[in-house]
Amino acid sequence: MSLFATLPMSAPTMSQNLGFEYCRLYVGQRQAVHDIVQQLLHSDYRRVDEVADPGEFALHGGILDVFPATFESPLRIELDGSGIVSIRSFNPRSLETLDRHTMVVILPRRLHARYSVDVPFETFVDLRQGDYVVHIEHGVGRYVGRAAIEGGRGNAGPTSSGAGASRPACAPPTGGAGRQDALILEYADGDRLYVPVDQLHLIQKYVAFGARAPVLHKLGGIAWQRAKARAYAGAWSYARALLDLQARRVALPGHAFSKDHPWQREFEAAFPFRETPDQLTATADVKRDMERTQPMDRVLLGDVGYGKTEVAIRAAFKAVMDHAQVAVLVPTTILAYQHHRTFTKRMQPFPIQVETLSRFQSEGEQRRILASLAQGSCDIIIGTHRLLSGDVRFQHLGLLVVDEEQRFGVKEKERVKEWRTQLDVLTLSATPIPRTLYLAMVGARDMSLVATPPENRHPVETRVVDDDDASLRRWLLKELNRGGQAFVVHNRVHSIRRLAQRLAELVPEARVGVAHGQMAEDALEQVMVAFIEGALDLLVTTTIVESGIDIPNANTLIVNHAEAFGLADLYQLRGRVGRFDRRAYAYLIVPRHAVLTAEARRRLGALTEHTALGSGFKIAMEDLKIRGAGNLLGVEQSGHVSAVGFDLYCRLLREAVSRIKAEEPMTVAEAA
Repeated sequence: MSLFATLPMSAPTMSQNLGFEYCRLYVGQRQAVHDIVQQLLHSDYRRVDEVADPGEFALHGGILDVFPATFESPLRIELDGSGIVSIRSFNPRSLETLDRHTMVVILPRRLHARYSVDVPFETFVDLRQGDYVVHIEHGVGRYVGRAAIEGGRGNAGPTSSGAGASRPACAPPTGGAGRQDALILEYADGDRLYVPVDQLHLIQKYVAFGARAPVLHKLGGIAWQRAKARAYAGAWSYARALLDLQARRVALPGHAFSKDHPWQREFEAAFPFRETPDQLTATADVKRDMERTQPMDRVLLGDVGYGKTEVAIRAAFKAVMDHAQVAVLVPTTILAYQHHRTFTKRMQPFPIQVETLSRFQSEGEQRRILASLAQGSCDIIIGTHRLLSGDVRFQHLGLLVVDEEQRFGVKEKERVKEWRTQLDVLTLSATPIPRTLYLAMVGARDMSLVATPPENRHPVETRVVDDDDASLRRWLLKELNRGGQAFVVHNRVHSIRRLAQRLAELVPEARVGVAHGQMAEDALEQVMVAFIEGALDLLVTTTIVESGIDIPNANTLIVNHAEAFGLADLYQLRGRVGRFDRRAYAYLIVPRHAVLTAEARRRLGALTEHTALGSGFKIAMEDLKIRGAGNLLGVEQSGHVSAVGFDLYCRLLREAVSRIKAEEPMTVAEAA
């Protein structure tokens, strides 16, 4: 049962433990809707008919919609005569439920940009008995239940039960406003800590990476303070390295692009879709960076299919209008082909030459393109690592766009690092990081987040299924009968044609093609063009389609031997479908009677659980839990995460970034 599913008590929703008021709402709370509305108005929230942006709320009878300033999506709070019945986050366009919550903490709007180490990033509290938690003062414990304690506010009091006693070390006050609920946290030697609900800002669920359970701390011991100090020192050194890199870049001379050309507005108005708020904000961030004298080095994070490419296209157009050339570096030839089509179509009404450089071109074509680059007649070049070769010369390169940098090798990354000191660089990434880490790093890196789904987008229905001929035929015919196309991903080249033959026999109505990275250039280009243009119904392919392939008509994905794929790979593959206004399906096939590893079960379970739009942050957290944080933060920082929990580590990192930027020193006590 969720923690606050049936709380009978009544408690004030406004608390001031942190030096400012915040609104705490939970299921079962006896609270009049009028009081909540007054508290939101007091916190500078604005009443509207329908919520669309952070800082807004709307009231319709017993339903209160509120978009907290620090949340990614609005909340719907349902009340009846006795209090709060349910709390859920929802998609404001489709109204579908994204998550259900037992408790939320809503910060005043005027405080959403301010950081305090006492305020947890995690704004939802969903604990179950046996979960590990981190108390900011006492360390890692285990949640074992709840109890009523005396006093209007209560104290967090440890009770020693290790020696058979039940003696409160800090007795709760008697009298006052009566009894209230408290969480019971168990620590080493059986000691217990009672945390009143008005002190829940002091705890968060323990999240770390790897299968090992954390060691419970001893109440009153020094191990927790030492672990916290070491983690803070580690976060400080990590933040210092990030900020030093940023400072060196800012000190370098760069090209300041001019303000928008008159054609820019006309070009952007030709975009056939309505921009999301995040797209507009990211575009403004990029333009502002480009107009500065220091070289831009901005990372654009966004879920798959959320419109990062359009932001890059607008930046490229701005650069060309200021007589600079643009290079777009991508990890695969197929993605180069896709981007070339997209850029060419968008630039077509304007005198802009777009070329592509990859193994799809003959030697003669490559020589022609290289010559046009050197002469300056080619404005935008899109290519694979071939762009980094020594024979590629530009007349005036002003902007480098790097798509999915993590997919390049060490050598290519080093070359890109050199370019970062010489020109403006915009990096696109659909590989999400957890939101808490993003918030912690945002002060140390120039990052923009595209987290708003495009209009009319639906979640992809995801199922883990057995390998079955009848089911395969049914799924594929369902897609074909509505005029759509399908991907079948099979990451084994030696048997891919055998699977294609099996599918052709199962569904003779389908036109089937095969694509993989070991094919000849002409053959691969031919089959991809055929599928993109609708001449094929079914593409049996390896993971070469994982990055950036945008085919709105393809809305069924079948992944064979899904148990062998990593979680991030499965998430990227699922992003290939669901890019249209119709329902999309992802079928993750595992062999019949297969005995899956625990990790494989966790990966598949995470993907089927997190299907809501914008679930990339949660997928990233699950991926880190399974694989560890070494690749993301390094081995040393990963150890600190395990010691104090991910959420507290991120809070310490953000505090370090803030203090270093303010030129405040780390004290001896913090580094001890």
